[in-house]
Amino acid sequence: MESQLSIDEVAKRTGLTAYTLRYYERIGLIAPVGRAAGGQRRYAASDMTWIEFLLRLRTTHMPIGKMQAFAKLRGAGDSTVPDRRQMLEEHLTDVLAEIEAMRQSAEALQAKIEHYRSLEQSLASDSISDEGHANEHREPLRTRTRQTA
Repeated sequence: MESQLSIDEVAKRTGLTAYTLRYYERIGLIAPVGRAAGGQRRYAASDMTWIEFLLRLRTTHMPIGKMQAFAKLRGAGDSTVPDRRQMLEEHLTDVLAEIEAMRQSAEALQAKIEHYRSLEQSLASDSISDEGHANEHREPLRTRTRQTA
């Protein structure tokens, strides 16, 4: 017999709250879950597989409305396989574009960090070379820093 998990067990395994699991069921992301004799939800392995996939979609920032549309297609059966594949292909295109944008942003951040490291080293060496020359006029540090930002 297939193992059945309570809502609390599923919540612990997935990181979702029991409230979120009930909400997902209410809005159609999760098909109605089997119930024990006392009416408590009992999640099967197939429910867990589906919830894990929903979490992947959520991680990739698929809007909940699209997740609902996908779940509805899934519930309609195998005749919707081409539509589901197309939805996922379109979403993957969006995900890959977001990854590329994040990669470019990370490169820009890395370049700025290197700029500031170089600037810090330059300022530190200027400070060391200035020791003993207290009478020389130097531009205030805050003015120089503002100009380099």
